[in-house]
Order: sequence, then structure tokens, then C-alpha cells
Amino acid sequence: MKKTAVILFSVFSLILGLSVNASAQEGSWSVGADLYNRYVWRGTDFGNSPVVQPTVEYSVGGFAIGAWGSYSTSASVGGTEADLYATYSTDFGLDVVVTDYYFPAEPGSEGNYFDYDDAHTFELGLSQSIGDFYLSGNVYLNGDNDIYFEAGYSFGAVDAFVGAGDNAYTLDGDFNVCNVGISTSKEVKITDSFSLPVSGSVILNPDSEQIFFVVGISL
Repeated sequence: MKKTAVILFSVFSLILGLSVNASAQEGSWSVGADLYNRYVWRGTDFGNSPVVQPTVEYSVGGFAIGAWGSYSTSASVGGTEADLYATYSTDFGLDVVVTDYYFPAEPGSEGNYFDYDDAHTFELGLSQSIGDFYLSGNVYLNGDNDIYFEAGYSFGAVDAFVGAGDNAYTLDGDFNVCNVGISTSKEVKITDSFSLPVSGSVILNPDSEQIFFVVGISL
């Protein structure tokens, strides 16, 4: 864990260093929440239940730091998640992301947020956008150093993506395609001054041979 802490400190220092030029700008806070019929992440299903996913973020210039969570509306379904993240976005489309994934203990089990040896998973991610195309790579900094790559392209009304990973992302732990799909979104007009963003995805996991239909609204 000591090695992981050193790596995280170095990456956070890099992100903060890159944001120095933005420090003179006025930062802003944002808050939001998404409601989905289920939580599917990188081709993995986290429970057949509607979920609420809140976000709180502070941003200044290209730097942002925030908290994101996912909470099932069913007491019998697990998959509760509470993450912290820091990002830095460049002018040429490169994003650097550090994420601390944490899955709170479910009712009746034991868990401690400050148990960083077992309760947390840290990840470093890089994403490069070129026009309507993007390519991203992510690696866990502790555990089995799981890796995940994803590429996507926006065709305007529809976005397509394909992702592949190893270890936790596949059934046998070998590197394989695990996340293929298309997504789209629209604005549903409620009043003259308010529209509700609605999104939908069809996701196929070739590794687990499962398909998911995900729809949601954003507030």
C-alpha cells in the first residue's frame, strides 16, 4: 500500500501543478443527479434495480475535483458506491483522471472507509479526444493492476463504443472485449424554460454473453 500511496501522491501533485495557471480564475461548484433503471459500468452489471447517482464537483480552469456515488433504490440489491476523483483537461483533448473507488459495506456486514488496504481501489486514467473520436486507458494502482481500454466515436445522434479489459472485467481474468454498445440522448421539453435530459444505451458484454438496456434522466 505504501507504493500505491507514493504513486497517488505523485499523480495528484502533477494534476495540482498543471492547474496552477488556473488558480487565478474563479472556480465554480456544480451538483447533479442521474436516475437510471440499472447500473452497468464497463460491461459489468451492478444490480438489477433502479439507481440514483449523485455528483458534487468543484472546477477551475481545466482542473476538477469531485465526488460521485451510486445508490440502489432497493434495499435487497447491493452495488452501493462512493468515489472521489480528480481530473485535469488539456486544450488539446487529453484528460488525466485519478479515481478512488469505494464500495460501502452493505447492511449487516463489516466495513471501514479508512481501511485503505482493502476497501479502496485506486485508478489512473488517460483519455485522448480527436474530433468525434476518443481513446482511453485505465489501470488499477493496487490489487491485480487491472487494465481497461475503450474507444468510441460520435456519429452525431448516436455514439458507439467498444471496451476491453482483464482480471475483474472478464470471467476468466484474461484480456477480452467486455463492453460494446451504442448510446443516444435527447431533451424532453417540460416547460418553455425547462427541458429534461434523457439518455439510453444498448450494451453487450461478449465475454459474459449478456446484453443490457439502460435508460436514465439527468437533473
